[in-house]
Amino acid sequence: MKPAIPKPLPPTGLDWKALIPQIGSANRALAHYDGVLQVMPNPALLLSPLTTNEAVLSSRIEGTRATLGDVLKFEAGEEVQEETRRLDIREIINYRRALYSAEETLRRRPFNLNMLRELHAILLDGVRGRDKGRGQFRMVQNYIAPPGAGIEQALFIPPEPMRVMELMDNWEKYYHANEPDALVQLGLVHAQFEIIHPFVDGNGRLGRMLVPLFLFERRILSRPTFYLSEYFEGHRDQYYTLLRALDGPKAWDRWVAFFLRALTEQALANIDKARAILDLHAHLKEQMIALTRSQFAVPLLDQMFRQPIFAPSSLYGIRGMPSKPMVMELLRTLRRAGILKVLREASGRRSQILMLTELIRLSERKTSPRNTRDG
Repeated sequence: MKPAIPKPLPPTGLDWKALIPQIGSANRALAHYDGVLQVMPNPALLLSPLTTNEAVLSSRIEGTRATLGDVLKFEAGEEVQEETRRLDIREIINYRRALYSAEETLRRRPFNLNMLRELHAILLDGVRGRDKGRGQFRMVQNYIAPPGAGIEQALFIPPEPMRVMELMDNWEKYYHANEPDALVQLGLVHAQFEIIHPFVDGNGRLGRMLVPLFLFERRILSRPTFYLSEYFEGHRDQYYTLLRALDGPKAWDRWVAFFLRALTEQALANIDKARAILDLHAHLKEQMIALTRSQFAVPLLDQMFRQPIFAPSSLYGIRGMPSKPMVMELLRTLRRAGILKVLREASGRRSQILMLTELIRLSERKTSPRNTRDG
C-alpha cells in the first residue's frame, strides 16, 4: 500500500440533488436540538456530564477503556493504581479541556490552523503521544494498522509528510468557504482531516472534536455541545470503511450520506437525553426542596450536576454553599432518601465519595435510534 494522494477540497461530481432529503433531515434535527439547548436554563451545567461522556466515547474509539464513572471518581480523589487506566483518564480530561478551550477561543476569533495546533497540544499534554510532535504537524510518515503491526500490514497510509502543509492549507480554506450546505461541507471537512492525518497521534479525537466546533462557529448550534462519538462508535466499521474508500465521486456521495444520517440520528438522540436530564433536574429540585426545606437545596443540586461524583469536602467554601455542618446534614438527608449513593466511606485521610446515581446512569445510557426517514 502506498501513501494516499487526496485531491483538494471540494471533491468534484458530488450529487447534491440526491442528498437533498438527507440535508433537510439533518438541518431540521440540528435546529430542533439547538432549540432545546436555547430553552435550557443552564446548558453548560446540565449537560456537563454528557460533555465528559463525549470525551469518554471519542477516546474509546481510539482504544481507551476508561468509563465516565472512572473519570469522575478520579476527579473526586479516587486513586487509580493501574498506569494504563490513569493515562486513559488523563486523555479524556484533556479532550474535555481542549473542547472548553476551543469554545472560549471561538468567541474571540475564527478557527485557524494555529488554533488547531493549540488544541492538539492540549490533547496530548502529559499523556501517550506527548513526545510525538505535540502541537506540530507531522514530519514523518504515519499509518493506521492493527495494534503491533508494521506499515506493511497497514489498513491505510496517509499522505507523505512533505504534502501535509499544502493539503492543510487547502483544508483550512475550504473550512471557511461558502458552500450550498454547511452540513455537507462539515462532512467533507471531517473526512479530509482524517485522510490527511496531519499529526503523528491524536487525529481521530481531534477530527471528531471539529464537528461541534464547526457547528458552533457557523451558529448552527448556540453551544458546541454535540455528542457524535456515540454514533461513530456504534457504527465503527462502516465509519472507517467509508473513510478509507474515498477515491471517487460515488464514494464521497456514500460518505456524505452516512455523515448526514449520523448528524440526524445523533441530534434526535441528543434531544431525548437533554430533555431527560432537564426533567431529572426538575424532579430532583422539587424532591430536595421538600426533603430539606433548605434555601441551599438548589445550589447544592446544581453543584452535584456539575460534579455528580464528589467528595463532600469539595463543597466547603463554594459560593452559595452553607457551613460544613449544614452541608453534611444535607448530604445525610439525600443519602437516606436514596438520591446519593456512597461509593467510598471515609477512612483515615481518605474522604468519603458520593455519587448522584441517576444522573450517571442517564449520562451513560445508550440511546436507541429513531426512524429518521422523511414521510
